[in-house]
Amino acid sequence: MIKLFRVDHRLLHGQVAFSWTSALGADCILIANDSVMKDDLRKTSIKLAKPAGVKLVIKNIDDSIQALNSGVTDKYKLFIVVESIADAYELAKNCPQIKSLNLGGTKPREGTRNVSKAINVTKQEEELIQKMIDQGIDVEIRMVPNDTSIDARSVIQ
Repeated sequence: MIKLFRVDHRLLHGQVAFSWTSALGADCILIANDSVMKDDLRKTSIKLAKPAGVKLVIKNIDDSIQALNSGVTDKYKLFIVVESIADAYELAKNCPQIKSLNLGGTKPREGTRNVSKAINVTKQEEELIQKMIDQGIDVEIRMVPNDTSIDARSVIQ
C-alpha cells in the first residue's frame, strides 16, 4: 500500500527519512530515480540515511513502475520518493494506484518560480502538475508531516 508519494530533490535525507517515515508508519522506502542507479556515491549516501528497521529499495523509473504494477510492493507500507515533478508524472501516469502526490522540495533553477517555501517550478512542471490533478490525483505541498498542507491548485497557474 502506498502511504506517501513524494517529490524531493534531495531524495532521502534526515527530514524525509525520519519525520515522514515514522509519521507514515512506513516499512519500505522506494527511491525511484534513473541517475542514482548509475551513481555509486549517491547510492551509498542514500543508504546511510535509511532509518533502522525500514527496507530501502532503489530502482530506476521503469523498474519502479513495473514493481508497483506487478503487486510485489503491495505487502509494504510504501513511501515512494522521486527527485523531480517529471519523474512523479511518469509514475503517476503509469501506475493507477497512485492517488496523491506530496511536493516536498524542488530546488530553484533557471526558469523556475517559487510557489511555496521549498517548491520552485517551471511552466512545464506546472503543466505536469495540472495534468496529474486532471487525472484525479490530489497534489499537496508540505515539507514535513506537521506542516499545513497546501493544495497545489491554489498556487499553480
